[in-house]
Amino acid sequence: MRVREKTIVVTGAGGGIGEGIARRLAEEGARVIVNDLRAELADRVAEAIGAAGGQARAVVGDVTQSADWARLVAQAQEFGGGRLDAVVNNAGWTHVNRPLLEVPEDEFDRVYAINMKSIYWSAIHVVPALRAAGGGSIINIASTAGVRPRPGLTWYNGSKGAVITTSKSMAAELGPDNIRVNCINPVFNPDTALSAAFAGGPVDEARRAKFLATIPLGRFSTALDVANAALYLASDEAAFVSGVCIEVDGARCV
Repeated sequence: MRVREKTIVVTGAGGGIGEGIARRLAEEGARVIVNDLRAELADRVAEAIGAAGGQARAVVGDVTQSADWARLVAQAQEFGGGRLDAVVNNAGWTHVNRPLLEVPEDEFDRVYAINMKSIYWSAIHVVPALRAAGGGSIINIASTAGVRPRPGLTWYNGSKGAVITTSKSMAAELGPDNIRVNCINPVFNPDTALSAAFAGGPVDEARRAKFLATIPLGRFSTALDVANAALYLASDEAAFVSGVCIEVDGARCV
């Protein structure tokens, strides 16, 4: 049990990568706060974790809102017997793959609110709780798009680049508080809810083949691949690991 009795918040955990992370952490003994914007999705994942013998609580909340983060942290501390040990900032969004001048302002704003401002609000509310606990771990889910950007997702790429740089700066600033900050950069996963937006249309065989040809290990990432990286970073095995980005990408970014 690599994260036994740790209380960990996972945002955007109602499906996809977030669900995979929440389930994996619970398998390894964590008390998991399953956050999502949609109650039915968060409830489904929390109930599945409970049915498998794990500990989970569903908490609905919008990660772009300060009040929702305050409630999320309070629920986590209540569930965890007064402490919070880690947060995985997984909730994310993208504009549709298109030329940069064709992305409307409201899509741009939503991308930065969900991908970047959520980390600001997370820090505002989570850092004091981690300080009170004597330290902890913040894991930000970024993307290979922030390391190896490609045309069509320019504003999304920029938001993930900001997540990467911010994570490193947070690690340097919060290290004296024994708070570790790292990020994970997954490569394209065709099974997520956002895959069609990333691809600029339905992920048909032609698009799958085009993406797959860029990954040396010859397959796409899975939720479990990302979850295993998050498990390591949340565990005490990574006690001296901070300020790094783990590319879960089959060597695409080499």
